[in-house]
Parts: sequence; C-alpha cells; structure tokens
Amino acid sequence: MRGKDDELADRWFRILKHCPNPGIRLVCFPHAGGAASFFRPWAPLVPDGVELVAVRYPGREDRLLDPPVETMEGLAEPLARSCSRFTDAPLVFFGHSMGASVAAEVAQRLQHANGTTLAALFVSGRAGPGRQKPSGLAEVSDAELMESVGLLGGTNPQAFEDPELLELILPPIRADYRLIDRYEPPVAGAGVDAPVVAYFGNQDPRVDEHAVEAWSSVTRSTFTTRAFDGGHFYLADQPGALLEDLFTRLGTPVKKS
Repeated sequence: MRGKDDELADRWFRILKHCPNPGIRLVCFPHAGGAASFFRPWAPLVPDGVELVAVRYPGREDRLLDPPVETMEGLAEPLARSCSRFTDAPLVFFGHSMGASVAAEVAQRLQHANGTTLAALFVSGRAGPGRQKPSGLAEVSDAELMESVGLLGGTNPQAFEDPELLELILPPIRADYRLIDRYEPPVAGAGVDAPVVAYFGNQDPRVDEHAVEAWSSVTRSTFTTRAFDGGHFYLADQPGALLEDLFTRLGTPVKKS
C-alpha cells in the first residue's frame, strides 16, 4: 500500500529519465512560470546511471487544479519533505532563475532538518543573495506581464495568443513573481556544505557576473561560476554544452556522439 509520503513525492516530481539503480539523481527546479516539461529535452542527453527528475510546481500542467504557491516557505518546505525520501543515490540540484532560489532553500532545509548534504548545487540565471531585486511584475497589467515574460524567452509566444489559455497560465506566473518579490534569503550561516556552481548567460539583461558571484555566500564548500553565450534562457539554446560542463564537474561526463 502506498503511503502519504509516496503520494507527496509523486505529486511534486516527474521522473524524466528513470534509472533502477542510479549513481546520481539530478533534481531540476524550473523558472518562474515554468514547469517540469521544460527539462524534458535533457532526458536523452544525461549519462547512463543518472536519474533525471523535474519538480512539478502547483498550478500548471498536470497540477493545473492545485492553487499556485505564493511564498517560499509554502513551496520549499513540502519539497524538502519529499526530497528527504531520495536516499538511495547522491543528490544533485539544478535550479534556473526562480528555481535557483527554490533549490537553494530546499537544500538548506534538507541539510539542517535531515542531515542530507547534496553532492552539488547548481544555480542558474539568478542573482545571488543580497543582489536579488524585486521585479514588481506580480502587480502589473496582463499586457505588461506578457511583454516582460516574452522578452526573457522561455515561454511559447503562441500561449499568449489564446485568451482561454491565458486564463490558465497567467495566475501561476503572477504567483511565482509574487513569491520572488516577497522572498528574503536566509541570514549568513544558514548555507550548505555542498559545492555550488553558478551558471549565467553573458547577455542576460537581469543577471551579471557580480550578481552571480553573490551565490558564494550560501556554501561552506567550493564555489565557481561559468558563463555561457546567450540571454536569460541560454540553457534552452545549448543544453548539451551545459550538461557536459555539469556532469564533468560531477565526474560523470556526457558521452559525445
């Protein structure tokens, strides 16, 4: 019989590449307005022996009827409880944009509440603690919100052309931006013992190298940065290069065809 913990884990995660006996489990946290399917193209690119898992935020895709979460506590706390079940393989987090902050929060909760230390934390496209500025996008008009999200990329432009679809996708986008604007990073000393790597696009209008370097404050281990050509969604244009760098750092390089 399935217990409540199993149901909770199933609700929060989608397995994009299953591995019976994984050597690494990579859990990916989407951006604001993003969904688990954003990481589906990664499945054929990850090495053998790696299980690829994506976080399913409420209010989108197959959790469309679940109300979106507007606070970091409301998102990170249940995710940390669900992640605590992943004990059969080294755990690695990758978070992009809003997902970077969510991943860092979940990592800290896992370590301080459960004693689980990640093998590595990869943050992407997000300014580090102390350099994160409120966007105010949660309160703008629909037209302004769509324009801002569209300029960053990462969202199918056709989704904004369907009025019925807009009624479904705009509320979770607003909720995500409200979460970001309300979020206050932990005080110093609440970090993790895992190595942290910060990625960013060198043409990202919202994130520069100095802002990314602020992620060094969340770890008591090593910290490095890596820039890729491109804007905020550089990772959608060159997933192979990103994953090659990521898994090389983990000692499990991607096999080149």
